[in-house]
Amino acid sequence: MHKTKHVIRKVAEGSIAEEMGMEPGDELLEIGGQEIADIFDYQYLTQDEYIEVLIRRADDEEWLLEIDKEYDEDLGIEFENGLMDDYRSCHNKCIFCFIDQMPKGMRETLYFKDDDSRLSFLQGNYVTLTNMSDEDVERIIRYHLSPINISFQTTNPELRCMMLNNRFAGQALLQVRKLYEAGITMNGQIVLCKGVNDGAELERSIADLTAYLPHLESVSVVPVGLSKYREGLYPLEPFAKEDAQEVLRCIHRWQEKLYPQYGLHFVHASDEWYVLAEEPLPEAERYDGYLQLENGVGMLRLLLKEFAEAMKLLEEQKQVRERYASCGGELSVVTGQLAYPFLQDMVRQLEERFPALHIHVYAITNEFFGERITVSGLLTGQDIIRQLQGRELGERILLPQNVLRSGEDYFLDDVTVGDVEKALQVKVDIVKSSGHDFVQAVLGR
Repeated sequence: MHKTKHVIRKVAEGSIAEEMGMEPGDELLEIGGQEIADIFDYQYLTQDEYIEVLIRRADDEEWLLEIDKEYDEDLGIEFENGLMDDYRSCHNKCIFCFIDQMPKGMRETLYFKDDDSRLSFLQGNYVTLTNMSDEDVERIIRYHLSPINISFQTTNPELRCMMLNNRFAGQALLQVRKLYEAGITMNGQIVLCKGVNDGAELERSIADLTAYLPHLESVSVVPVGLSKYREGLYPLEPFAKEDAQEVLRCIHRWQEKLYPQYGLHFVHASDEWYVLAEEPLPEAERYDGYLQLENGVGMLRLLLKEFAEAMKLLEEQKQVRERYASCGGELSVVTGQLAYPFLQDMVRQLEERFPALHIHVYAITNEFFGERITVSGLLTGQDIIRQLQGRELGERILLPQNVLRSGEDYFLDDVTVGDVEKALQVKVDIVKSSGHDFVQAVLGR
């Protein structure tokens, strides 16, 4: 069997590992006499106050290090492979998979489909459970890892097999009962496909999933994303305004039923449903602490809430008010179609508060993936350049952080921030997805 070597990439300055003489290039072999399968084993086995660590130096000499430390104190090691194991790819062929809807010719990493339960804990990814063995589940329970994010789609076993194109997809749902009985915290997701798992099937799924309360803390319902590259794929149709209204009625009924008993609204609609239905966003309290922001659940409400707080701060605190009193200039705010009307209103308030400011707000149509894709996180550099050329842009452009790959400066199409600046001859500022950061970025502070 293939075994991944756990080679140390970096040792933190002043850390326990440095004190014990560990160096980049050393290989971790065992902790407490136990071989390490992946990052979970490593994190669990390094928690104790006394541990024995076996490493192999670059010259093949093996050292057994006896370490006394505080409970849960980190050793200060980073590995060449952050997961300490190979990433598990997805074996499903889901009818709604967005990766199958991407054009050819993009960078190879964008076509990798992960379905790795470890990434659920480390990065918040949603997993289908079809890639998990009984041993994986037992290890989650033994280490009491939480929360795990599960992509349910439906609780109808036969329908789930069809939607995931995997004959074991229905059986995989049995793992949820084991996690529930072990008290593992979970969050769920339902990607809703018109005429497939909506209507009565959605009602059934929500009803079935309530059996896992309170350990299953939340379930998000998100509309399937449909790009223009769907030739040869399952025939899915976009949701209309009336469909969105019916989905919201279903979700709101369940929220009203469950909240008095559990103190949780439990099932949540992503922001797209409210925009499509032309209905107001729920108040902040309805999101139960924003458990599913990465799924676009409450992201707009939180942005508006933080923006209102930042504007209130400008008015209430004299020192802050004086610091920004002279703010002015011309700039542009760029976003996707989904958030456009909300940002327009925020900009209007800023211009009223600071008359010397002149702000353009531009909504970019997603020509790369298709006009049905309205979120800013899937905008490409080429669409931004093409649609802003010849426009009044001012001294700088503000772009949301989610248009870029995490920790990098390029878009999904490999266009860089520098390419945008060069093409448009204007400075680009990347803004975090926070109402406070947005206000500060607009005011140039």
